[in-house]
Amino acid sequence: MFSLQGDRVLVVGGTSGIGLGAAQAMKAAGAAVTVASRSAEKVAAAAASAGVEGVVLDAGNDGAVEAFFASRAPWNHVVVSVTAAHKGRIREMAMDDAMASMNQKFWSAFRIARSGKFAPDGSLIFVSGQVGKRPRIDAILQGAINAGLEGLARGLALDLSPLRVNVVSPGPVDTPQLATLSAAQREALESAIERLPVRRIGAPADIGEAIVFLACNRFMTGATLRVDGGSTVA
Repeated sequence: MFSLQGDRVLVVGGTSGIGLGAAQAMKAAGAAVTVASRSAEKVAAAAASAGVEGVVLDAGNDGAVEAFFASRAPWNHVVVSVTAAHKGRIREMAMDDAMASMNQKFWSAFRIARSGKFAPDGSLIFVSGQVGKRPRIDAILQGAINAGLEGLARGLALDLSPLRVNVVSPGPVDTPQLATLSAAQREALESAIERLPVRRIGAPADIGEAIVFLACNRFMTGATLRVDGGSTVA
């Protein structure tokens, strides 16, 4: 139904989890896909497993982002799927960690929007998360960053028009990040999944399919698509 045949797609943060799911879905829809990440090892592994191009790019570095886009032809679609490194309650988080998380997720998206080169009918898609809508006490800053990304996208849809700028906001998804959860956090997650109307955790492919939809629907911009298994109504 959806075709990206002949389109060039860049997925920043595309070496694992939701980003890799997006890259695989974009490739299945016919796109020529490039995945980018800071880790050369992860880029090589993801590129080999998904059969796509891989490039090393530190989206947290102004000069690196500017140089990368200056050296490449315009992209039809760019997906930014970068995670915030640090979670926790506000008074337990060091300011350096808080600033690093903002730089890693929010400012990376800002840099890419600022420096990116896009085809005339192209799109820019951010990945936020459900804590931007439903805050969680152990992810206050992460929720603020996600909400900020959604607000940024609405503004960019006006500023960068006719480029389409949208956001996909996932609920709980089975990604490598789950391995970093504490026992208490895992128990809370399992309880939350039981309350979901769909009665299961999401898969990266679920989010990848939604990202393909946003890339293909040319009448959608400034929108946040919530692919959360019903989290916002549970």
